[in-house]
Amino acid sequence: MLTANQGVLRLGTFLAVCLGLALWEIWWPRRSDAHRRTRWPTNLSLAVVNAVIVRVLAPASGVAVALLAERRGLGLLRAVELPEALEWVVAVLALDAAVYVQHRLFHAVPWLWPLHRLHHADRGFDFTTGVRFHPGEIALSALYKGAGIVALGASPGATLAFEIVLSTGSLFSHANARVAGERFWRLLLVTPDMHRVHHSIDGVEQNTNFGFSFSWWDRIGGTYRPAPRQPHETMPLGAEARLP
Repeated sequence: MLTANQGVLRLGTFLAVCLGLALWEIWWPRRSDAHRRTRWPTNLSLAVVNAVIVRVLAPASGVAVALLAERRGLGLLRAVELPEALEWVVAVLALDAAVYVQHRLFHAVPWLWPLHRLHHADRGFDFTTGVRFHPGEIALSALYKGAGIVALGASPGATLAFEIVLSTGSLFSHANARVAGERFWRLLLVTPDMHRVHHSIDGVEQNTNFGFSFSWWDRIGGTYRPAPRQPHETMPLGAEARLP
Protein backbone atom coordinates (compact mmCIF):
# COMPACT_ATOMS: atom_id res chain seq x y z
CA MET A 1 0.00 0.00 0.00
CA LEU A 2 2.84 2.40 0.86
CA THR A 3 4.61 1.89 -2.47
CA ALA A 4 1.31 2.31 -4.32
CA ASN A 5 0.44 5.62 -2.66
CA GLN A 6 3.86 7.17 -2.04
CA GLY A 7 4.15 8.56 -5.57
CA VAL A 8 0.83 10.37 -5.29
CA LEU A 9 1.72 11.69 -1.83
CA ARG A 10 5.14 12.93 -2.95
CA LEU A 11 3.79 14.56 -6.11
CA GLY A 12 0.90 16.16 -4.26
CA THR A 13 3.20 17.57 -1.60
CA PHE A 14 5.66 18.81 -4.22
CA LEU A 15 2.98 20.65 -6.21
CA ALA A 16 1.42 22.16 -3.09
CA VAL A 17 4.81 23.43 -1.87
CA CYS A 18 5.61 24.85 -5.32
CA LEU A 19 2.30 26.71 -5.43
CA GLY A 20 2.72 28.05 -1.90
CA LEU A 21 6.27 29.26 -2.54
CA ALA A 22 5.32 30.84 -5.89
CA LEU A 23 2.63 32.88 -4.15
CA TRP A 24 5.02 33.76 -1.30
CA GLU A 25 7.64 34.98 -3.77
CA ILE A 26 5.09 37.19 -5.50
CA TRP A 27 3.72 38.55 -2.24
CA TRP A 28 6.99 39.14 -0.36
CA PRO A 29 10.07 38.74 -2.59
CA ARG A 30 13.65 39.08 -1.28
CA ARG A 31 15.17 40.15 -4.60
CA SER A 32 13.86 41.49 -7.90
CA ASP A 33 13.79 38.91 -10.70
CA ALA A 34 13.50 40.33 -14.19
CA HIS A 35 14.38 37.01 -15.83
CA ARG A 36 11.72 34.74 -14.37
CA ARG A 37 10.02 34.17 -17.73
CA THR A 38 13.23 32.83 -19.26
CA ARG A 39 14.53 30.99 -16.19
CA TRP A 40 11.40 29.08 -15.21
CA PRO A 41 10.97 27.14 -18.49
CA THR A 42 14.61 25.98 -18.31
CA ASN A 43 14.48 24.99 -14.65
CA LEU A 44 11.09 23.29 -14.78
CA SER A 45 11.97 21.46 -18.02
CA LEU A 46 15.05 20.04 -16.32
CA ALA A 47 12.83 18.86 -13.46
CA VAL A 48 10.60 16.98 -15.89
CA VAL A 49 13.56 15.43 -17.74
CA ASN A 50 15.14 14.35 -14.46
CA ALA A 51 11.89 12.78 -13.25
CA VAL A 52 11.76 10.68 -16.42
CA ILE A 53 15.44 9.71 -16.16
CA VAL A 54 15.09 8.59 -12.56
CA ARG A 55 12.01 6.56 -13.48
CA VAL A 56 13.91 4.83 -16.30
CA LEU A 57 17.36 4.39 -14.76
CA ALA A 58 16.31 3.90 -11.15
CA PRO A 59 12.75 2.55 -11.26
CA ALA A 60 13.01 1.34 -7.66
CA SER A 61 12.13 4.34 -5.51
CA GLY A 62 13.72 4.96 -2.13
CA VAL A 63 10.67 3.41 -0.51
CA ALA A 64 10.99 0.29 -2.69
CA VAL A 65 14.69 0.03 -1.76
CA ALA A 66 13.77 0.37 1.92
CA LEU A 67 11.17 -2.40 1.58
CA LEU A 68 13.77 -4.68 0.00
CA ALA A 69 16.27 -3.95 2.79
CA GLU A 70 13.54 -4.58 5.37
CA ARG A 71 12.66 -7.99 3.90
CA ARG A 72 16.31 -9.04 3.94
CA GLY A 73 17.07 -7.61 7.36
CA LEU A 74 19.75 -5.25 6.09
CA GLY A 75 21.02 -2.10 7.76
CA LEU A 76 22.40 -0.73 11.02
CA LEU A 77 19.00 0.09 12.49
CA ARG A 78 18.02 -3.59 12.28
CA ALA A 79 20.62 -4.31 14.96
CA VAL A 80 18.86 -2.16 17.57
CA GLU A 81 15.31 -1.90 18.79
CA LEU A 82 14.00 1.66 18.74
CA PRO A 83 10.49 3.04 19.11
CA GLU A 84 9.07 3.71 15.65
CA ALA A 85 8.98 7.49 16.13
CA LEU A 86 12.60 7.57 17.28
CA GLU A 87 13.65 5.33 14.38
CA TRP A 88 12.05 7.78 11.96
CA VAL A 89 13.87 10.73 13.54
CA VAL A 90 17.23 8.93 13.46
CA ALA A 91 16.73 7.80 9.86
CA VAL A 92 15.63 11.21 8.55
CA LEU A 93 18.51 13.01 10.28
CA ALA A 94 21.11 10.44 9.22
CA LEU A 95 20.00 10.49 5.58
CA ASP A 96 19.89 14.29 5.58
CA ALA A 97 23.44 14.36 6.94
CA ALA A 98 24.44 12.00 4.12
CA VAL A 99 23.00 14.45 1.58
CA TYR A 100 25.09 17.23 3.15
CA VAL A 101 28.21 15.07 2.63
CA GLN A 102 27.13 14.32 -0.94
CA HIS A 103 26.73 18.04 -1.67
CA ARG A 104 30.24 18.75 -0.41
CA LEU A 105 31.61 15.95 -2.59
CA PHE A 106 29.99 17.44 -5.69
CA HIS A 107 31.91 20.64 -5.00
CA ALA A 108 35.20 19.00 -4.05
CA VAL A 109 35.62 16.15 -6.56
CA PRO A 110 36.81 17.49 -9.95
CA TRP A 111 34.74 15.14 -12.11
CA LEU A 112 31.56 15.73 -10.09
CA TRP A 113 31.69 19.54 -10.10
CA PRO A 114 30.89 19.95 -13.84
CA LEU A 115 27.61 18.12 -13.18
CA HIS A 116 26.70 20.20 -10.15
CA ARG A 117 27.81 23.44 -11.79
CA LEU A 118 24.61 23.44 -13.84
CA HIS A 119 22.68 24.00 -10.61
CA HIS A 120 24.85 27.02 -9.79
CA ALA A 121 24.62 28.45 -13.31
CA ASP A 122 21.20 29.92 -12.53
CA ARG A 123 21.66 33.71 -12.42
CA GLY A 124 18.51 34.04 -10.38
CA PHE A 125 17.44 32.33 -7.17
CA ASP A 126 13.94 31.08 -6.48
CA PHE A 127 12.16 27.82 -5.72
CA THR A 128 12.66 26.59 -9.30
CA THR A 129 16.44 26.68 -8.70
CA GLY A 130 15.77 23.89 -6.21
CA VAL A 131 14.86 21.53 -9.07
CA ARG A 132 17.56 22.69 -11.52
CA PHE A 133 20.03 19.80 -11.57
CA HIS A 134 22.06 18.00 -14.22
CA PRO A 135 20.52 14.60 -15.13
CA GLY A 136 23.86 12.96 -14.34
CA GLU A 137 23.81 14.39 -10.84
CA ILE A 138 20.25 13.19 -10.32
CA ALA A 139 21.16 9.65 -11.40
CA LEU A 140 24.24 9.51 -9.15
CA SER A 141 22.26 11.00 -6.28
CA ALA A 142 19.57 8.30 -6.61
CA LEU A 143 22.23 5.57 -6.39
CA TYR A 144 23.93 7.27 -3.44
CA LYS A 145 20.70 7.68 -1.47
CA GLY A 146 19.68 4.11 -2.26
CA ALA A 147 22.97 2.83 -0.86
CA GLY A 148 22.50 4.99 2.23
CA ILE A 149 18.98 3.69 2.81
CA VAL A 150 20.19 0.07 2.64
CA ALA A 151 23.25 0.68 4.84
CA LEU A 152 21.17 2.47 7.44
CA GLY A 153 18.21 0.12 7.26
CA ALA A 154 15.71 2.98 7.20
CA SER A 155 12.11 1.80 7.30
CA PRO A 156 9.87 2.50 4.27
CA GLY A 157 7.87 5.05 6.26
CA ALA A 158 10.98 6.87 7.46
CA THR A 159 12.38 6.82 3.92
CA LEU A 160 9.23 8.40 2.54
CA ALA A 161 9.36 11.05 5.27
CA PHE A 162 13.00 11.78 4.39
CA GLU A 163 12.25 12.12 0.68
CA ILE A 164 9.42 14.57 1.37
CA VAL A 165 11.60 16.55 3.80
CA LEU A 166 14.46 16.71 1.27
CA SER A 167 12.23 17.78 -1.63
CA THR A 168 10.48 20.42 0.48
CA GLY A 169 13.78 21.63 1.94
CA SER A 170 15.35 22.03 -1.51
CA LEU A 171 12.40 24.11 -2.73
CA PHE A 172 12.13 26.24 0.42
CA SER A 173 15.86 26.90 0.83
CA HIS A 174 15.99 28.32 -2.70
CA ALA A 175 12.88 30.50 -2.38
CA ASN A 176 13.10 34.16 -3.35
CA ALA A 177 11.10 35.07 -0.29
CA ARG A 178 11.52 37.02 2.91
CA VAL A 179 11.15 34.95 6.08
CA ALA A 180 9.88 36.65 9.23
CA GLY A 181 12.08 35.78 12.20
CA GLU A 182 14.70 34.36 9.82
CA ARG A 183 17.51 34.27 12.38
CA PHE A 184 15.34 32.21 14.70
CA TRP A 185 14.28 29.72 12.01
CA ARG A 186 17.83 29.15 10.78
CA LEU A 187 18.77 27.68 14.15
CA LEU A 188 16.86 24.62 12.91
CA LEU A 189 16.23 25.00 9.18
CA VAL A 190 18.19 26.08 6.13
CA THR A 191 16.48 29.35 5.23
CA PRO A 192 16.67 31.07 1.82
CA ASP A 193 18.98 33.78 3.20
CA MET A 194 21.32 31.11 4.53
CA HIS A 195 21.43 29.03 1.35
CA ARG A 196 21.59 32.04 -0.99
CA VAL A 197 25.13 32.61 0.29
CA HIS A 198 26.02 29.23 -1.21
CA HIS A 199 24.89 30.49 -4.63
CA SER A 200 27.18 33.52 -4.55
CA ILE A 201 29.48 33.89 -7.53
CA ASP A 202 32.26 34.34 -4.93
CA GLY A 203 34.14 31.03 -4.72
CA VAL A 204 34.75 31.30 -0.99
CA GLU A 205 31.07 31.89 -0.23
CA GLN A 206 30.05 29.18 -2.69
CA ASN A 207 31.86 26.61 -0.55
CA THR A 208 29.72 27.29 2.51
CA ASN A 209 26.14 26.52 3.60
CA PHE A 210 25.76 23.18 1.81
CA GLY A 211 22.68 22.01 3.71
CA PHE A 212 19.20 21.83 2.16
CA SER A 213 16.95 21.04 5.12
CA PHE A 214 18.57 21.26 8.57
CA SER A 215 21.16 23.92 9.36
CA TRP A 216 23.10 21.85 11.93
CA TRP A 217 25.32 20.04 9.46
CA ASP A 218 27.04 23.20 8.25
CA ARG A 219 27.69 24.27 11.82
CA ILE A 220 29.05 20.84 12.74
CA GLY A 221 31.05 20.58 9.50
CA GLY A 222 32.58 24.04 9.83
CA THR A 223 30.99 25.30 6.60
CA TYR A 224 28.47 27.73 8.06
CA ARG A 225 28.58 31.35 6.91
CA PRO A 226 25.93 33.69 8.37
CA ALA A 227 25.89 36.31 5.59
CA PRO A 228 27.45 37.22 2.23
CA ARG A 229 29.91 40.06 1.81
CA GLN A 230 27.40 42.01 -0.28
CA PRO A 231 23.72 42.65 0.53
CA HIS A 232 21.35 39.83 -0.36
CA GLU A 233 19.36 42.13 -2.66
CA THR A 234 22.36 42.87 -4.91
CA MET A 235 24.87 40.03 -4.42
CA PRO A 236 25.92 38.45 -7.76
CA LEU A 237 24.75 34.87 -8.19
CA GLY A 238 25.74 32.02 -10.47
CA ALA A 239 28.64 30.14 -11.99
CA GLU A 240 29.70 29.44 -15.52
CA ALA A 241 28.30 26.10 -16.65
CA ARG A 242 28.73 23.84 -19.63
CA LEU A 243 27.29 20.37 -19.91
CA PRO A 244 30.16 17.85 -19.78
